Amino acid sequence: MPSLSRLELQHFRSYRKASLQVEANRVIFVGANGAGKSNLLEAVELLGSLRSHRTSNDADLIRLGATCGWIHGWIGTDGLEHIGLYLRQRGGRQGWRNQQPLSRQMDLLGSFRCVCFSSLDLALVRGEPVLRRQWLDRVVLQLEPTYGELLSRYSRLLRQRSSLLRRHGEASPRHHLTALLDAYDQQMANLGARLHRRRQRALLRLDPLARSWQKRLSGEQEILSLLYHPGTELPPGLDVDQGNRDLVAWQEALRQQLAHQRQVELRLGTCRIGPQRDEVMLQLDGQAARRYGSSGQQRCMVLALKMAEVDLVAQVSGEAPVLLLDDVLAELDPDRQLMLLEAIGHRQQCLLSTTHLDRFVGAWRRDAQCIGIRQDGEGSMLSCFQ
Repeated sequence: MPSLSRLELQHFRSYRKASLQVEANRVIFVGANGAGKSNLLEAVELLGSLRSHRTSNDADLIRLGATCGWIHGWIGTDGLEHIGLYLRQRGGRQGWRNQQPLSRQMDLLGSFRCVCFSSLDLALVRGEPVLRRQWLDRVVLQLEPTYGELLSRYSRLLRQRSSLLRRHGEASPRHHLTALLDAYDQQMANLGARLHRRRQRALLRLDPLARSWQKRLSGEQEILSLLYHPGTELPPGLDVDQGNRDLVAWQEALRQQLAHQRQVELRLGTCRIGPQRDEVMLQLDGQAARRYGSSGQQRCMVLALKMAEVDLVAQVSGEAPVLLLDDVLAELDPDRQLMLLEAIGHRQQCLLSTTHLDRFVGAWRRDAQCIGIRQDGEGSMLSCFQ
């Protein structure tokens, strides 16, 4: 089970410099709000997934006044694999493995896997569809690291095609514009169908796991369902596991709809068809969760989604991911706090943050490495205690 054995930061968020030797399978970061607990978990998340649940702007990750920042991690109980991520204030990252620069930061993916659960995830239920798409994309990325390249290529094509639509507005398409849009449509159909299929395949696998967790967390009282509504009207009967034959049908369906919507899109200056319009529907007992779920039920649903993600990553990769819990216990009632801690058990390495240690009793407190975090004039500081 790949796990984090050591973490070092330089000019990352509130840390000028920090070093942490991980000595237990459970690590609890304790400190006041704003002390820097979330920053540590975010650094681990970046090493494991190349993404932050808090920002998409690398400049936010670099300590104020610095031009660059470093995250170093040593993986495995022996710490033999050393990975690193170099961040620049003006953009552009550099991945490293065992002192060697990588040609692509994507090559870091798979070194170890992690699942992050923070209070920000509570917006998954009631928030905008883009939040649920981003969550599903993070899950797929854990299962298939090459998915990140596919997603980047589609996003780049989408920006280029949308820019073309805005520039031409309501003007009648000339021959060169028609040919250019035809070329974009074909490329977007080829990539978009592959995104559709991977997202739907992942959601079909997540659904029974999330359903099981929801029943467990609600005392067998609630049924959670995950439904995939693609932003493309797909031909009936397509099977996500049928291989190239159905993939070609998905691609052709998407290409035809892009062509059919062209005049409308030229008038509106935006792309109305494709994975960027996908919706992940959450239903509780057959009703739309975003409308009818109470705040307590929504917290329970998000927890079920995250634990389903942990289970699926472990099933597919054969390795339990590192679990990062960013002050989520404060969002749960005492019964669900206990249920979550019992469910985590010793299945995987778990790093979590809290403002108070009194939530942890018995074996959880006894077996954990506790790290105190405080702010001083130089930034965030770490100290070990029991």
